[in-house]
Amino acid sequence: MDETRINKEAARKFVEGMGQDFAGAIDLAMADDCRIVTMGTTAISGERTKAQALQAAAMVGQLFPGGLPTVINSMIAEGDRVAVAAESFATHVSGRPYNNKYLFLMRYRDGKLIEMIEYLDTELAAKFFGG
Repeated sequence: MDETRINKEAARKFVEGMGQDFAGAIDLAMADDCRIVTMGTTAISGERTKAQALQAAAMVGQLFPGGLPTVINSMIAEGDRVAVAAESFATHVSGRPYNNKYLFLMRYRDGKLIEMIEYLDTELAAKFFGG
């Protein structure tokens, strides 16, 4: 299997895994030196390390006890880069539905995620994550 297919499959497993075990998906998919950037201007925007992403994942589990199921709408891959358009459908502990759309731009090295830039409605996310 070539690099593009391997990375595309790794991205698919990561995004689908986020909906079942957010912290487990992060731990398994990301290299220790992974850089995660959430674009936007709200409190949840900014750059994070893998360790910080794992801390945030614990909060996701508390706020969304049923998980954060995420559906992949489309994927494009070339070499070490994968772009994923996806949408989450979850229920917050308050009972309110949470539905956000994402574009993940990912870069891989040796099968591990080393960089992820995510675009989403950060204003909506901040309402649910308290940012």
